[in-house]
Amino acid sequence: MADDRIALITGANQGLGRQVATELARDGVQVFLGSRDLGRGEAAAQEIGGPVTAVQLEVTDPVSIAAAARRIREERGRLDLLVNNAAIATTRTDLADSTELRRLSRASVVDLDEVRAVWNVNVFGALAVYQGMLPLLRESASARIVNVTSALGSLTLAADPAVPFHAAFEPVYAGSKAALHAVTLAMMIELEGTDIKVNLVSPGFANTALVNFEGPETVEVAAREIVRVARLDADGPAGTFTTWEGAPLPW
Repeated sequence: MADDRIALITGANQGLGRQVATELARDGVQVFLGSRDLGRGEAAAQEIGGPVTAVQLEVTDPVSIAAAARRIREERGRLDLLVNNAAIATTRTDLADSTELRRLSRASVVDLDEVRAVWNVNVFGALAVYQGMLPLLRESASARIVNVTSALGSLTLAADPAVPFHAAFEPVYAGSKAALHAVTLAMMIELEGTDIKVNLVSPGFANTALVNFEGPETVEVAAREIVRVARLDADGPAGTFTTWEGAPLPW
């Protein structure tokens, strides 16, 4: 990856997003570290060091997205890489563990406001950032979009009773990721024949705040596929849905 590339990573003040920002900055990529809380973003950028700039970015707020796009345009004039990483699994803070969360997320009992809140970030947020940053991506000679998802959102896998997480599929987080796949496919189709390539990535199950620190993998391990795809050059593939190391996943 050329060291003059410009990247924006959403939800990057912690977890997988921060790891991706760290590794791309080591490559020399000029990284805009998107963070809902600017202070936390600035702290993360300072700790990472190198060519990292924090930018306030709340993916559910059109004003915030527009301001971030304006800043990137004023400072860099284009965007070569967009990593849609920001996501939440729940808005609830009163649950003991993921088992209780799954019980309350079943289609028959789930709070519809909870569904709307999670989808607002994971689906509509990614689409809103895509719309806001597309003009900047069009200024690049070779741009990429990496949408970070989960294998939980694979309808093909979830429909198979032999798959371990079949019984755990629910309309909140897993459903939002399935919807993100549909949105990603729409992006891929829209951008066919352009210089902007779109890929969908399922990282590992990381020990992060997203899963209440119940994941078995370190962020370094879990982020590998996001970083690998983000580093793809103009000749790299597009339209893929993969996990580490480039293994295809069914939609």
